Parts: sequence; structure tokens; C-alpha cells
Amino acid sequence: MMIIRPIARRDLADLLTLASKSGIGLTSLPQNEATLSARIERALKTWQGELPKSEQCYLFALEDTERQQVVGVSAIEVAVGLSEPWYSFRVGTQVHASKQLNVYKSVPTLFLSNDHTGHSELCTLFLDPDYRHGENGKLLSKVRFLFISAFREHFSRKVIAEMRGFSDEHGRSPFWESVGRHFFSIEFAKADYLSGTGQKAFIAELMPKHPLYVDFLAEDAQKVIGEVHPQTAPARKLLESEGLRYQGYVDIFDGGPTLEAEIDEIRAVKSSKLVKVVLDNAVVGSDAPAYLVANDNYPHYRALLVHAELYDDRLRINAETAAALGVEQGSQVRVITLIAQEKA
Repeated sequence: MMIIRPIARRDLADLLTLASKSGIGLTSLPQNEATLSARIERALKTWQGELPKSEQCYLFALEDTERQQVVGVSAIEVAVGLSEPWYSFRVGTQVHASKQLNVYKSVPTLFLSNDHTGHSELCTLFLDPDYRHGENGKLLSKVRFLFISAFREHFSRKVIAEMRGFSDEHGRSPFWESVGRHFFSIEFAKADYLSGTGQKAFIAELMPKHPLYVDFLAEDAQKVIGEVHPQTAPARKLLESEGLRYQGYVDIFDGGPTLEAEIDEIRAVKSSKLVKVVLDNAVVGSDAPAYLVANDNYPHYRALLVHAELYDDRLRINAETAAALGVEQGSQVRVITLIAQEKA
């Protein structure tokens, strides 16, 4: 069974294994034991209510219960940029015009921005390549929306998600080569690693404070502004299906897009509902609707994906599923369809 639960200290070894498979570009999952251990402790203290909003982060583990192994992680930062600046490039426009010469030209620009300060962030989404099949990826990503829906008061009015930008099979980022390298004089992988381990002061110290003209960048760099890494395309499509959109902000290192949405407009926040559990051990076919189901138990949060029958605000699940969720006959659970229902 694949189940979502809060991260635990015992997961550190599995987290390091996942980090070794993540490659360049996932800055929040560096292959660094001290950093990952601190990340786990921060998540535990968040659940225990011991941290200020500026430091809070929820970190979820996807566990294969048969192997007792964590095979994926995803997270929510409660409010970015409150303890240290949060940087992105805003894609904008400057107009150059001359009536005398009859010239009017719009020029795309990149401007260093802190516009997302205070917003909640979806981050650290990574699934072991061996488990990238079926609906594991959807479960790991979308469970965060179900959690936000249940505990809306813990989050900001807007949520963002920085998507991994384009880099080739050798880890070369065209955007970095045309922008970052000129200001940092280090390799993309090094800057990426430093940022992921919390060493971000160099960003403010070295990044340009004036707009950059996009037309001055190399052609391959211009083409990848706002584009995602090929492996990230499914994740972008998934988030867009939940209501997030690209609004013209990109990552300062690789040019990847930032998606964003008002939290109250997210599908799970608007459409998830509480229903009662009905225990039924009858076999339900895989053609039955797929639901994300969570117990809404804050300190012992559990969520999973089930094919089940839902009617009259009652969800039929078997005893094994109920035990995994920590619920029983008549308990309330939060549900939403895995895939958004298309309007007629």
C-alpha cells in the first residue's frame, strides 16, 4: 500500500537515497545529511506548533508500506521570504519610443523581485524513478492541496510553486550560462547546491539590481525562460489542473516558471468534502472512481488513494484501508476526486 504521512526522523536514510537520485535543479532536496536532518526537525517542530510562521514547513513522505520505505516526498513552506529574502525574476516590458524617428519598440526585461514574500510554497516534490507509474505522482503532489483544505488557517492567501527549469542531459542550464555565470563565476550545480543548503546571501550580494534586457541573452537562454525541465512537464500539467497558473515570474538560476494561485480558488479547497466511512470488504474494481482520502487528523495525518464508491456522503472502504487511515465505521474523512471533473 502507498500511504502519505508526516516525515519522521527514521526517514533520514531514505531521504538521502532520494536526494542522490534527484540530480541538479531540485534545490530543496540536496544530498547533504545535516541539511536534510535539519529539514526533518523543522517539519516535526512545525507539526508540534513550536516555530514561528516564517520557519514553518510541512514535509510529507510517500511510504511503500510493504517495503517500509519512503519512496517520495513533497512539502509546503508556510510563508516564504519572511526570515530571508525570496528572489525571483519578474518578466516585464520596457518601451523605447521616439516620435522624431518614428520608432516604437517593446523590449522584454527581467527584474529582480521579492513579490512573493509571505506566500505559501509547494516545494520539494520528488518521486523515486522506480515508482513513477500508476497514480503515485498524482497522490504525492495533490495531497498537499487536500491538507491545505483541511487546515486552511495555517496558510497564506496565495500559494506558489517554483518549477524546475530546463537543463540538458549533462546538467547544463542555458539560462544560467547566459545570466548567472556572469554574476557568480561558479558552476550552475554549485550555485544550485549552495542555495539548497540555505547559503543564499550571495544571491543578494551578487545579482544585478537593474533590469536585464532579454534580447541581450543568448538565443537558447531566451527560449527556455518560463519553460520546465522535460521531466517536470507532467508536474506542471498536474498543478495547472488544480488551478495554478504562470504569471510571469521565473527562477533566477534556471529560468523555470513560478506557478501561483489564490488558495481559496484551488480545486481541493473549493471542492473537497467531509464524508462518513462505511466499512465494506467487498472487492471494488479499478474502474471505480479514484479518490484522494485523508483522515484530517492533524498530528497523525494520513492520506491515500482509493478506488471506491461514494454516495449520499458515505464512502465505502475496506478494513485495511480504514486501518491505514486510522479511522473506523462512521468516522469522517475528507475526499476529492483524483482528477478534476470536466464541466458539461
